[in-house]
Amino acid sequence: MAITFREFCNLAISKKPHLFVIGHPISHSLSPLMHSTAIREYDLDLNYIAINLLPSEISSFISWCNRDEFLGCNITIPYKETLFEMVDELDHHAERIGAINTLYKQDGRLFGSNTDQFGFSKPLLSILDEYNSNRAIIFGTGGASKAVKTALEDFGFEEVVFVSRRPNKEINSEYAKVFVVDYTQWQEFADEADLFINTTPLGMHPNMDLSPVNEQDADLLEEKICYDLVYNPLKTKFLTLAENREAQVIHGLDMLIYQGSRSFEIWTGKPFPVDEVRSSLMEYFGS
Repeated sequence: MAITFREFCNLAISKKPHLFVIGHPISHSLSPLMHSTAIREYDLDLNYIAINLLPSEISSFISWCNRDEFLGCNITIPYKETLFEMVDELDHHAERIGAINTLYKQDGRLFGSNTDQFGFSKPLLSILDEYNSNRAIIFGTGGASKAVKTALEDFGFEEVVFVSRRPNKEINSEYAKVFVVDYTQWQEFADEADLFINTTPLGMHPNMDLSPVNEQDADLLEEKICYDLVYNPLKTKFLTLAENREAQVIHGLDMLIYQGSRSFEIWTGKPFPVDEVRSSLMEYFGS
């Protein structure tokens, strides 16, 4: 359950130690379930709350971050780039990626970090060796896509194709050749790509009938790796289309868990209880 920032400020819980996940919308987020499970494992005096932050409330939220009770926060769509310029300092992960998904405090200063690259990379480590492709196709050019690009650079991909509604958007890389195309052009790059990644919210609950790839182009995914950063639902329409073409699919739950593990360790200094968190999340999905 998510509440607005204004509602939270008027609650008694606002005067106790707390962590947030902020976004707009945010009702789909499973971060509260995940981090609350970890908090219970350590019996911490700490609350984790989903905040539906309106664009008009950003300044008030930044001011709130100075309070002693505020210990940190996760950031999701659409604020990963918006808040990049509003922190006191960026760590090296955030600086390189150019977007933040985690806030934490140190010596009275507000830091921005990005744990998405770690979360995205973890499920791919044991898979990519089976493929020889040097090209990946990324649907979307938002904050999450920046972390994905950085991970692909580190994996050694030589070409990254971004698919965007704004194909004139400039995206640079020191390590890979970058193309930015629209949704009528990516098909020309598909044959020599082995990895397709959805970083858009297309297919996210409750709009589960949407996909960055339509039915008529789905054969281009045959026997490829298809990775969807969306985790609710667990199997999106994009992944269903891919699985029906014998693609190797990766759902967004693993990325959620591993990016969350890094955030939790930054805030608390404690190892993340991955098995317990995964069990809670799978129970949520009825698996």
